[in-house]
Amino acid sequence: MLIQSPRNHNSQPTPARSAFTLMEVLLVLGILGIIMAMVVPRVLGRQKGAYEDVARASLSGLADALKLYALDHAGDFPTTAQGLQVLMRRPSGKDPSWKGPYLEKEPLDPWGSALTYRCPGTRNPELFDISSAGPDRIHGNQDDIGNWQK
Repeated sequence: MLIQSPRNHNSQPTPARSAFTLMEVLLVLGILGIIMAMVVPRVLGRQKGAYEDVARASLSGLADALKLYALDHAGDFPTTAQGLQVLMRRPSGKDPSWKGPYLEKEPLDPWGSALTYRCPGTRNPELFDISSAGPDRIHGNQDDIGNWQK
């Protein structure tokens, strides 16, 4: 499509503009890059916090299942040796008090690692310790999430 200026017969017709210039495209990409640089770190920070919240909720749910087990067993929690498996499957031998399953599947933290259980606990000697290794998946360091934290 050509646009001609009215009553000016000496000049060449000017072509209609049908595309963006390289400068316009680069400017838009630069603006998008700046916006992404501001938004992405905030979103990733929220995701980390959300995973930690999910881990705490999982520990709370597991603690409730352990308390149900203890109600059926005269206040006794499973031993460390029995582990969390006793919440999912009837222990070998006869246990007339077992009214499970108390859990349907093995509890995992949001990072896909198994939760750890110790009874009696080292941090909660009167009850039990349950914990997640946290995002680094290594137990015993500062990013661990446990039922002793509030």
